[in-house]
Amino acid sequence: MKFRMLTNSDLVELTEFRRALHQQPEVSGEEVQTAAAIVGELKKLSPIRILTGLGGHGVAAVFDSGVEGPTVLFRAELDALPIEELSDNPWKSQVDGKGHLCGHDGHMTTLLALGRLLKRKPVAKGRIVLMFQPAEEDGSGARAVVADPAFSEIAPDWAFAIHNEPGRPFGYVSTRVGLINCASQGLAIRLTGKTSHAANPEDGVSPAMAVAELLPVLSALGQGGDLDETFKLATITHVQIGEPSFGISPGGAAIFVTLRTAYDDTMEGMVKAALVLAKKAAQQFNLEVEFETCDEFAASVNDADATQVAMDAMNAIGIANGDDGLPMRASEDFGVFGWSAKAAMLCLGPGEDHAALHNPDYDFPDGLIPIGAAIFNRIAYDLLGEA
Repeated sequence: MKFRMLTNSDLVELTEFRRALHQQPEVSGEEVQTAAAIVGELKKLSPIRILTGLGGHGVAAVFDSGVEGPTVLFRAELDALPIEELSDNPWKSQVDGKGHLCGHDGHMTTLLALGRLLKRKPVAKGRIVLMFQPAEEDGSGARAVVADPAFSEIAPDWAFAIHNEPGRPFGYVSTRVGLINCASQGLAIRLTGKTSHAANPEDGVSPAMAVAELLPVLSALGQGGDLDETFKLATITHVQIGEPSFGISPGGAAIFVTLRTAYDDTMEGMVKAALVLAKKAAQQFNLEVEFETCDEFAASVNDADATQVAMDAMNAIGIANGDDGLPMRASEDFGVFGWSAKAAMLCLGPGEDHAALHNPDYDFPDGLIPIGAAIFNRIAYDLLGEA
């Protein structure tokens, strides 16, 4: 591969840092210590400015050439998952029930590696922003960052992100123009009636029949299929009725359904349809109904110009790339940055047989750090030149 190299010392230090992050995972909205660790490393790179508290615990480092030009943002995520890690690695999670099982520790370290390269060889014009975004896993982080008034000071013209994606050869990158990740939204439906003795169910108002009626019709709102503009998928993820007792007829129920569409403009109609169905069932069975929206992800759609820039950069440094495995049903909130910038997501392979994301035995391969940093570095120089 032909790209600007990190030193052996860099690789040792970055690997140690990545593994230290891995040991202390913090979930969405709780990334206090993770953000502090990132700020500590960024200060060593002498950016012109470090912004903190963006959209929660977000951190951004600005490398400004002092010459007028575009702003190019590279994004990583701060948060881990509420999943117990199962690993024999000496750097496994030290926090019960939490783990960096999506690779965000590696993504953060990749941005820090890019920062080292930029410190040694700055860009000739414009600005680079290294964006460490909170709360990607629940879909709230990118929206909160972009809505933060301080973000307007670093609003990018271009935005790029790398996410490792198992199932692809090590070092291979999948990308394409158009849809990369689907839009999705969690909808919690809560039905309230009245409990009674199980011997006298007529004295209460049970939600059981409403739930039985809702499950198939909610599922029928979207049954998957080809990932084109008509794609819709409704997945029942949780159902709870009453209490685990044989003596009580239930008085309440909850249904969680994840709604998924290829594009944002299709989601609104799907949500409305689900609400209509739930309200109808509640009325039919004399129940009260409440709704809660959770984990709202915008579709991630790659801009044609940004995708071409990324592909040209990868080709220039010998990174194999194509559109294998795309688009994906899974969601990613990076698409929000594409609402106001030319944006592209790149999917970097950790190996075809690597553990899947969110698996309890997943770990980010440290060997991807220099590859990801080299891709970002070449994109930066292609857009802004070398000083």
